[in-house]
This record gives sequence, C-alpha cells and structure tokens, in this order.
Amino acid sequence: MADFVEISLELADGYTGYARYWAPDEPRGAVLYHHGIQSHCGWYETSARRLAEAGFAVLQVDRRGSGRNQQDRGHAESVDQLIGDAAAARDELFRRSGFTKYHVVGVSWGGKLAAAAHVMHPENALSLSLVTPGLFPMIGVSRGAAAKIGFAMLYEPHKRFDIPLNDAELFTTTPQWQEFFRTDEPTLRQCTAGFYLASRRMDRVFAKLTKAPPVPIHLFLAGDERIVDNEKTAAFIRDLHWPNCRITKYDTARHSLEFEGDPEIYFRDLVAFVAERS
Repeated sequence: MADFVEISLELADGYTGYARYWAPDEPRGAVLYHHGIQSHCGWYETSARRLAEAGFAVLQVDRRGSGRNQQDRGHAESVDQLIGDAAAARDELFRRSGFTKYHVVGVSWGGKLAAAAHVMHPENALSLSLVTPGLFPMIGVSRGAAAKIGFAMLYEPHKRFDIPLNDAELFTTTPQWQEFFRTDEPTLRQCTAGFYLASRRMDRVFAKLTKAPPVPIHLFLAGDERIVDNEKTAAFIRDLHWPNCRITKYDTARHSLEFEGDPEIYFRDLVAFVAERS
C-alpha cells in the first residue's frame, strides 16, 4: 500500500513548513495538493493515497500557519506570499519527482489558492481539479467581526479571529467525521487579520482566471452544499469556455466529499480525471 514520508518545505522567507510526500516506485506523473482554510493535509490522506496508488507522486503541504505548522499560527503576510508558497511547493514536487509538469488539486479554500496560483504561474500545469472550491462562499464573518478585522488589518495584523466554519455539520452528515472535525487538534480555528486581508485580495487574482492559459479543469460540487455557492461557482467555471471542462455534482453530499456517504465514487472520479490528462 502506498504511504507518505514527512518532509520539511523551505519557503522563500525562511519559514519551514510541514509536508507529506507520496512516492510510488515508478511514478507516472506528479500532483500538488492544497487543503482548505481550516484543514490540513491529514484530512485528505485517503484521496492522496488513491492518487499515489494510481502511480502519481503527490505533495501535500500544510499551509503556513496551519496544520502542524505552529509558527505564526493562522497568519499570512500577503496574497503574494501565499502564491509564492504554492510555487515553492511546486518546485519541491519537481525536485523530488523528477517531473517538470504537474496536476493541481485544490479543496475548498485550497481551490481558490489553486486558481489564483494558476493565474500567476500557469506554466507547467497539466490540469486543475477544484473540489468544492471556496471561490464564492455563502458563509462569512459577521458585520461586527468584519469591522473588528478591518481595524486590525491596519493596526494589529497578527490579531486572530474565529473562522466562521466551526459547525461540523457544515462539512459532513456522517457523525463519526463530525466528531473528528470537532476534536482534531491540528485543525485551524482562527486566522489573523493579515490572512483575511490576503484571502480577500486573492479574490481579485482568481477572477483573472478567464484570461489565464486554459488547461483541463474538473469542478467537483456537493449537492447538499452549505459553505460555498454552487451556482455562482459553476457559472464562473462554465464562463471560462475552456476546452476539457467537466463539472461533477454529488447530489447527497455536503462540503467535504472525502467524508461523505461512499467517497469511493469521488475518489475514482478524481483519479480518473488526473490519469486521463497524464
């Protein structure tokens, strides 16, 4: 059975991040995997394993300040820093795998990062898989919290605020996984004002995806979605008018497809799309 090794990822500013690298004996391609705003690479171990078992070298990174990264918890300085981190992860994937082209998988907020990174660094990408991507969220901070965050952006960028997604039922209908989301220690519960500003500015970047070089793109949606706006997301992807565009919806699933019903259907679809583009 495929398994990962834990590695350290050195970022441009000297930050050392946690990552997992899956290396099949004879890889057929390479995949960079981005997680969501609260999650970490451990949430998506099963889908990464499925990709590795299908012959793909997979690099999963815990975003700076999240998961097992304790330095500057929940913080990022800028959108450029976050996109630069994605580029550093890509380069590490190339170095370890020997490939010079790659596939990108982005889940939830990681889908927004994947889209923005493609706008800024489209070279070498073979495909984009956006899994319930956080391009158009339905849930945000309250007006009161937004005002406090706005003030802190100017004067206290490292001040932390709750992420408004702490209801586990938003992610899955499965009780055992709801309990996991409630109790998982590395899960991020707060982000800084600086991160919120960087994430807001990332919206302007991913919006330019319409002008980026097209690649095969697969949008995965949850039919019982509570976190992102499916209609706006699907319309945005359709309006790209990219060839090889696919949209798959799992009607009874909530946001985290990895943890819903029979996820094997989703795993097969994800692996098949990546494999077809290799």
